[in-house]
Amino acid sequence: MIRNPLWALVALFVLMLSSCPYNPGPSTPSKGTMMRLEAVAEGLSRPLYVTAPPGESNRLFIVEQGGRILLRKDGAVLETPFLDLSGLIGSGTGERGLLGLAFHPNYARNGIFFVNYTDANHDTVVALYCAYAEDPDRGDPSTAKILLTIQQPYSNHNGGMLAFGPDGYLYVASGDGGSGNDPGNNGQALDTLLGKLLRIDVDNGDPYGIPADNPFVSDGAVRDEIWAYGLRNPWRFSFDRETGDLWVADVGQNALEEINVQSADSAGGENYGWRVREGDQCRPGESNCDLPGAVDPIHVYANVGSQSITGGYVYRGAAIPELVGTYFFADFITGKVYALVREPGGGVTVTDETDSLNSGNITLQNVASFGEDGVGELYLVDHGAGAVYQLVAL
Repeated sequence: MIRNPLWALVALFVLMLSSCPYNPGPSTPSKGTMMRLEAVAEGLSRPLYVTAPPGESNRLFIVEQGGRILLRKDGAVLETPFLDLSGLIGSGTGERGLLGLAFHPNYARNGIFFVNYTDANHDTVVALYCAYAEDPDRGDPSTAKILLTIQQPYSNHNGGMLAFGPDGYLYVASGDGGSGNDPGNNGQALDTLLGKLLRIDVDNGDPYGIPADNPFVSDGAVRDEIWAYGLRNPWRFSFDRETGDLWVADVGQNALEEINVQSADSAGGENYGWRVREGDQCRPGESNCDLPGAVDPIHVYANVGSQSITGGYVYRGAAIPELVGTYFFADFITGKVYALVREPGGGVTVTDETDSLNSGNITLQNVASFGEDGVGELYLVDHGAGAVYQLVAL
């Protein structure tokens, strides 16, 4: 027992130092100290997406919701659209319109590209087009070939993203069909293409083929196109161009927004849980959350103020080496942009980069999409501001 009051105070101080209840550890530096936004296209009409053919760095293709695909070439947006599909679009507002664009891996040789839009009946259409051989800066509308049509029971949750995987197959994101609470339980139903990630072979078959290693091809009760299921509205997904991992951001209902990652060696068949689960939580009223093949997201955040996640990309460009391996995503409603880094132990570190990016004369409003050019540099599409920005080094 310590009788000297002075020594008692010293002992107490030492005890506090040795049993500190909170040790914050090293702080996570903001990615904003390495990057800034630079406008590359402005004055656009409801832009939704941006992409480029593999290997190209001088051309950037901008998707407008109303149906036009614009071409930015050698630093300027050309006056003549690459392709205008506005006559095929039933509505270019809300969650409908021209929603996706993907270039064939061999585009430099065959000029083939694919679009995803909602037609005059408001149903989803995935179609093939070709660029003019004599004018590669223009798509030829006469070459249209519809590959896939999905009937949409409601006006929302149409998905819309298209992308080729490292396996050469075309992946298509389809929402659950809309309304609220997935009234048809389409996310879990395997006899419908709604609420799914699809995988098709566009180089074989008519109008397309089914990859022999799709996870459900041996089950006659399941649609062969299905690669993964249990999705509400996978608005944007992407492949890590270095690892081949698949990142799927799924828009939540009223509780959680989520990011899922499927490793490059996956055999498919993952169940992401909707409508039984939202994020990593069982939904109220659901009695059985022990779903077959269910996987949890690697990151969720609370849905407060009608938030809506916009999935992005793992940065693999050369302009900002410090960002390599960082996944960027955003929230459409709040305009916030986040950087996510996966830790060796399996966890993630997420930082809010909004303040650092909202500098100078740029204030992000509604980040509808991210996009890569053909060499992996990263872009943001601001639907509300009608602009496309590139992520560049400070």
